[in-house]
Amino acid sequence: MTYPETIKYLESFINYEKIPAFPYKESLKLERISGFLTALNNPQDDLKSIHTAGTKGKGSTCAFLTYILRQAGYKVGLYTSPHLSDFRERIRILRPNTKHQIPRTEFEGMISQNELTALTERLKPTIENYNRNSKYGPLSFFEVYTALAFIYFKEKKVDFAVLETGLGGRLDATNVVEPLVCAITPISLEHTQKLGNTLREIAAEKAGIIKGHQVIVISAPQKKEAMEVIQSRCKKVQAKLYQVGKDITYQRTKEGFKIKGIFAEYPDLKIRLEGEHQLINAAVAIGVIEVLCRYDTHIGIDSIRRGLYNTLWPGRCEVISRKPLVALDGAQNLASIQALKQAVKENFRYKKLILVLGISSDKDIQGICRQLYDFADEIILTKADNPRATAPKVLAPYFQGKVTHLTKNVKEAGGLAKRLSRKEDLILVTGSLFVVGEYRRDYAKPQLN
Repeated sequence: MTYPETIKYLESFINYEKIPAFPYKESLKLERISGFLTALNNPQDDLKSIHTAGTKGKGSTCAFLTYILRQAGYKVGLYTSPHLSDFRERIRILRPNTKHQIPRTEFEGMISQNELTALTERLKPTIENYNRNSKYGPLSFFEVYTALAFIYFKEKKVDFAVLETGLGGRLDATNVVEPLVCAITPISLEHTQKLGNTLREIAAEKAGIIKGHQVIVISAPQKKEAMEVIQSRCKKVQAKLYQVGKDITYQRTKEGFKIKGIFAEYPDLKIRLEGEHQLINAAVAIGVIEVLCRYDTHIGIDSIRRGLYNTLWPGRCEVISRKPLVALDGAQNLASIQALKQAVKENFRYKKLILVLGISSDKDIQGICRQLYDFADEIILTKADNPRATAPKVLAPYFQGKVTHLTKNVKEAGGLAKRLSRKEDLILVTGSLFVVGEYRRDYAKPQLN
């Protein structure tokens, strides 16, 4: 197989990330991915996994964990979704003592084209044989790719695998692992037509990754209903729960922030990811790192401090240009938009805010637009090259009375933003990781770390 043939083959599987509405419980079946992994001799069972679920902050928390573990000398597999520009971003290995500099437009440690091609070609007969005989239906793109990640991490002998759930948690393909530690980031309303209409229902799906009395759980601060569900789940399976805000606390300082952890205190911490919400994500990550001592993994404060500071997570309040400032953030639900607004207010100075906005059709379009209405001075509406993308003309009525422009695609929106802006302005690109990924691909210039 060539690499283009590999892409075509992987994209031939049903991809629920591109389908606006589908029957969640009928479509996602753990039995299907479990059966396939059994045919592959269960590579996930050989991994020391850290599993993360939540509504916002999953990716950033996984990134913090990965960079801290790498700084401490471990080889770390990182599996995240969705991707920004290239689906190889989803499968990465960060190795210790990496000396070369990585352009910020790239994702360090991505599986190479040759490796992905060889692995796919090797698995193709097993995939096709399984699909012919599966009583649970054919494998999805996410299930195939998750299996590829497990095999890749096993064969590369990673010390730890840091895994982000794709959708929900309970029925997610990543939920076949028996993790050492689970991390639950802030939970809010999202994917209500799939996960449930209440915070309790959504929290139950997220908390589904908590399995077995051996597991330890670190949770971000949660609304009362969500925390009650998490506590109930931990009690049911006899898991140990630690909470940020109770067992782990954080506080801003003049130079950065400090954290009082479960077992120790961590002063003089700094991160390069913007926003108060990133302090919560960092606190969750430190909690996870601390409880790894239960598995004879002891990580010192220097590794924690350097790992946090070195963490890069593209597309999350990421500045790709100055004069004018251009910031990208994949915020795609109300909670994330609110956190983004706070981060912009705290960290950026500008004369005019030009908003480049595109939203997927299964999101809270009205709520997101209402939050952003008074925040932006001028609005450019666009859509990603994705079947789930909402047409700009559908978004336009939510911005009546504002200076609003409609564009056909993200590249056109970026060109218009550049023409409309002056060097003292801020161009903010948000509403969808797909929009951010396309903007980043077309307009980000390589910047060495």
